[in-house]
Amino acid sequence: MTKTPRPYKDYQDEIYLDGLRGVVPPFPMTYAGLEDRARAALPPSVVSYVAGGAGDERTQEANVTAFERWGLMPRMFVGANRRDLSVDLFGLTLPSPLFMAPIGVLGICAQDGHGDLATARAAARTGVPMIASTLSADPLEAVAAEFGETPGFFQLYTPTDRELAESLVRRAEKSGFKAIVVTMDTWVTGWRPRDLSTANFPQLRGHCLANYFSDPVFRSRLATAPEQDPQSAILTWVRLFGNPLTWDDLPWLRSLTSLPLIVKGLCHPEDVRRARDGGVDGVYCSNHGGRQANGGLPALDVLPDVVAAADGLPVLFDSGVRSGADVVKAVALGATAVGVGRPYAYGLGIGGVDGVTHVLRSLLAEADLLMAVDGYPTLADLTPDALRRVL
Repeated sequence: MTKTPRPYKDYQDEIYLDGLRGVVPPFPMTYAGLEDRARAALPPSVVSYVAGGAGDERTQEANVTAFERWGLMPRMFVGANRRDLSVDLFGLTLPSPLFMAPIGVLGICAQDGHGDLATARAAARTGVPMIASTLSADPLEAVAAEFGETPGFFQLYTPTDRELAESLVRRAEKSGFKAIVVTMDTWVTGWRPRDLSTANFPQLRGHCLANYFSDPVFRSRLATAPEQDPQSAILTWVRLFGNPLTWDDLPWLRSLTSLPLIVKGLCHPEDVRRARDGGVDGVYCSNHGGRQANGGLPALDVLPDVVAAADGLPVLFDSGVRSGADVVKAVALGATAVGVGRPYAYGLGIGGVDGVTHVLRSLLAEADLLMAVDGYPTLADLTPDALRRVL
């Protein structure tokens, strides 16, 4: 798929022109504003699940503040009146490096309970790819049907049942997903005090399990259909969900699909090298936004070493991205594509498809304008030399 690069700054122009007619944006323009509005719009348990991190949340906070330690060096006389934010990824030409990171409770973030579908529709509107989570309120086939011309990737939480894992991957292939993203750091849930304080784990209440309940292999493991006995189906899901994968499992994962295989959660250079040598097509540098393990390094701090170890493989990145400036900095540090998570989840909660679209267009407009003002016409111009450490 090839799309003509678009001037993402046009979103700013639209807002100012609307202002001449007395129309102001219906959604907040800052991350703090999005979070505040979402707190008012969503049930406390949902807000807690999205906002919370592991432990005392220092790693989550460190992910965000890590971006503050880098500043972009302005360059002048470069004629950056036209920018090209497009990126080549797995044979696809994407209009920008931005993508939506997988979030397993999108369904219940939307007012109508179908947040995965709304997010896919926002992907279709904006050209920003969505990585659809295994934990979805609607089956992956229904989500994929909403992508339009925008490619979508499928994120796999690898179950202990290999036949079930293969079934999920086959369904993703048949539905038109363009890559499989295997998450490595969530075979068991981390210590999350916010959720523990309310004893709230959405999947144990039957939320966002549509991909399992609709899967023929999963259903064959049940004595009674989920529609008749949801509690037994949930208990079966608990038993099958988490697979603590080892390097011995990588050849099997690679054999599951001819689609690009991306492994998510790699932060150590040696892990990246072993994954590369094992035949993966891309690595995904992430610490799950600080949700899974506290006390770790900010993902941004390990990104340069991950890129070096990847040795030319595409590197996807997320964790702590809150602004268009963050996207630009992550690209400068070597990320091929940059994922956003909590901001678009909040946009979904307050405005559905329109809310997600607003968040994505805002991030892209800010990134585009930053590249314009500071003199970086293309992503290729954003190298580590474009950044300076802020003391």
